[in-house]
Amino acid sequence: MLLKDKVAIVTGSTRGIGKEIACDFAREGAKIVVTGTNEEKLKLTSEEIASMGCEVLCVKADVSSFEQAKNLVETTISKFGRVDILVNNAGITRDNLIARLTEEDWDIVLAVNLKGVFNCSKAVTRIMMKQRIGKIINITSVVGVTGNAGQSNYAASKAGMIGFSKSLAKELASRNITVNCVAPGFIETEMTSELANTEALLNSIPLKRTGKTIEIAKLVTFLASENADYITGEVIHVDGGMAM
Repeated sequence: MLLKDKVAIVTGSTRGIGKEIACDFAREGAKIVVTGTNEEKLKLTSEEIASMGCEVLCVKADVSSFEQAKNLVETTISKFGRVDILVNNAGITRDNLIARLTEEDWDIVLAVNLKGVFNCSKAVTRIMMKQRIGKIINITSVVGVTGNAGQSNYAASKAGMIGFSKSLAKELASRNITVNCVAPGFIETEMTSELANTEALLNSIPLKRTGKTIEIAKLVTFLASENADYITGEVIHVDGGMAM
């Protein structure tokens, strides 16, 4: 068990990549903090993970709120006494060409995807510094590196996450805290189901297939484990070659 008795917060963990990460952490022996904004999905996900014999804490939290992110971490400390792993996965899209992109669509995507990473990372930093150990793993995107028409807000948030992560990695390295990014390509989830496996999409992927959520989760589990203790400040692509 790679993560036996480690305490892990996974934001946006009620579906898709976040849920797969939380489940894989549970299989590896971690204690899981499930977070999201949908109470029904929080309950169902928590029950599913608990059925695996894992200790689970369920916390409703909108990570774009500084106070809710702070409460998420404080509630975790009250329950488990520590935080070993933070996965900043929560994210949304509001796609449109710049001519039609509204200020509201810009603001909400940056608030959840980028400010949310700051909020949660700031909330755990002091705790991890006292522990003198910790892992922060941020789920960015191939779009944050290559850009994509109609996703200027999303791409900006994901590119900002990369710069933030590299800066934080330098700040926290002396306290034995690593900070890394995982950049998925086109992964089959509830959010992407309508676009999956179209000819144009597959032609843009050198491996000629879309990715599975478990392929992201396994890398995140590796980065969260002791096997990755000498890796920090990296952006690791899991995209079938899209960014080449």
